[in-house]
Amino acid sequence: MKIDPVVVEAACKGDSSALDQLLTHSRPDLKRFARRVCATSEDAEDAVQVALWKMHRNIGGLRTVSAFAAWIFRIIERECFRTFRALKNTQPIDEQLEASLPAAHARDELRQDLIAAIAALPPAYSEILIMRDVNEWTAPEAAAQLGITVEAAKSRLHRARSLMRERLSAGQYHVSDAS
Repeated sequence: MKIDPVVVEAACKGDSSALDQLLTHSRPDLKRFARRVCATSEDAEDAVQVALWKMHRNIGGLRTVSAFAAWIFRIIERECFRTFRALKNTQPIDEQLEASLPAAHARDELRQDLIAAIAALPPAYSEILIMRDVNEWTAPEAAAQLGITVEAAKSRLHRARSLMRERLSAGQYHVSDAS
């Protein structure tokens, strides 16, 4: 997500035009991310709406400008997980339908496990992981956004991927050593 830190800082301080600009510019990136994380496109739309509403309501509590991307993406992750959990608890799946869609069910489980693993990472690692592996930013772009050197960004990304690998391999997933 390429957002001007000055705009984020102004929005945090209550500037309504900066907040409007932030809402407008972040929406496409949030929608793209939500479509990858949520189970359905309707859930993705709902998650984006909730995230934008929470951003509008709570941006004044954001402590650091560099944490904005991780904060807003985390809101979407939580909302997608909440809707998935609610759907899972309220709509029993017909056994025949479930048997005919094992790959989709496995993808949903993997998606939820990945969300949980990313959410469990320390913020410095989840930020770089989301920027590089989800948003597909280059190392220099991510480093500039975080205010760190490219080498530090690469180091954080390596550590984030290692932590993800450990968490996923401790579960039911086989994680290859290729990075």
